[in-house]
Amino acid sequence: MTTIPLSLTHLVRPSTITSGKAPTLIMLHGYGSDEYDLFSFASELPGELLIISARAPYQLQPYGNAWYAINFDSVQGKFSDNEQAKESRIAISNFLDEVIANYPVDKDNITLLGFSQGTILSYAVALSEPSKIKNVIALSGYINTEIITPEFEKNDFSGLSIYASHGSQDQVIPVSWARKAPELLKELGIEHTYSEFPVGHGVHPQNFTELKKWLEERL
Repeated sequence: MTTIPLSLTHLVRPSTITSGKAPTLIMLHGYGSDEYDLFSFASELPGELLIISARAPYQLQPYGNAWYAINFDSVQGKFSDNEQAKESRIAISNFLDEVIANYPVDKDNITLLGFSQGTILSYAVALSEPSKIKNVIALSGYINTEIITPEFEKNDFSGLSIYASHGSQDQVIPVSWARKAPELLKELGIEHTYSEFPVGHGVHPQNFTELKKWLEERL
């Protein structure tokens, strides 16, 4: 399949479905990475999935990309640019519309798979516009309520399912931040699974096996 020029640079792995609309997985990478990173998972995921891996809009030096800036100031400490994050949330939502318009996508069966910063944006998109997303696979991230649309708690989450996982030894995003997600998801009545694995800021092999099984059961 030829990659169609859209607002976000992306890679595509076609679905094995030859006619009709395909269940679709959108990959959102972490800070300092690019669209090739998570795309390495594509060959191990179900063939019926149309897989699209997007590149974040902000280019970093000397390499890599980000969905929003993270400041590592010695005085103010580490903090995120929430305004940029909101802009990226909107950009991803618009990109989803473009994907649906230009690829053979089943718009009622779209999964977001994020890692780290990509997970934070996946949560933000799904909780802001749950009608667009069926599943979220949230790896090594957390929910930042400051970048979600106002009064998101009033949204209808009945069609949304979330798989979240985190490394118990993560030194980039503390596991304590990730543990707050299932608490909020329970309050919102969202069907969810949360797992921890004995790794740092990465994906344990058992983690991948578990998320793959979880996804297969929901296609």
